[in-house]
Amino acid sequence: MRSLDYAEVISKLVSFIQEKVEESNVKGVILGISGGVDSATVAYLATKAIGKEKVLGLVMPYYMNKDVEDALLVCNNLGINYKVINIKSIVNEFEKNLGFELNNVSKGNIMARIRMILLYAHANSKNYLVLGTSNRSEFLTGYFTKWGDSASDYAPLINLYKTEVWNIARILEVPSEIINKKPSAGLWEGQTDEKDLGITYKLLDEILYRLVDLKMKKENIARDLNIPLKKVEYVESLIKKSEHKRKLPLGPEI
Repeated sequence: MRSLDYAEVISKLVSFIQEKVEESNVKGVILGISGGVDSATVAYLATKAIGKEKVLGLVMPYYMNKDVEDALLVCNNLGINYKVINIKSIVNEFEKNLGFELNNVSKGNIMARIRMILLYAHANSKNYLVLGTSNRSEFLTGYFTKWGDSASDYAPLINLYKTEVWNIARILEVPSEIINKKPSAGLWEGQTDEKDLGITYKLLDEILYRLVDLKMKKENIARDLNIPLKKVEYVESLIKKSEHKRKLPLGPEI
């Protein structure tokens, strides 16, 4: 993986948030806090950048579980303002009015998009920026909901791989129980990121770094990491099939 000076990276992230708040002439920032390491890290960075009084966290669970406790732990540790909105009734009413039963993925996408709507409703009313919490690993593989958790004004972690986010979280002293838990989008019970992706973040990041940053040949990556070539090809397929999610809608040349 990349050899980063994490003190310098954190300084850049903090300066980035400060600059965007000043340039946008807003009163503060808002972000969804899920109880996971990405949102916790952004919350810690934002608080460091502009102060706890200017950071608002929205905790938007469908399931009232341990993730909610972890999200509240982040908010209370930082002393930021927060609001808990249980989205279950909103999602269920939405599904009811559709007139058909949703599968897990479709329902999860609706959850993510409802969270986006709630974030922007609060941001617009308070003159705040929405900070996204997506990382580079998710972005490159398309592991996000289009117009859902990918929608934000600025995304501080978008150029950092998941394993790098974990390192930054440790330096920022994000609670260890949050850093060490299995990553999950909380879209259905028992759901985990690595189960959905079909690969661990550690291996995923090693492959992505070589494919995207170093632009190594697939065969060389497989040999370098001592893994089957099909693992590299699988990651490459995730990148290719999700390309549309990283672009604005395209139309034909007229």
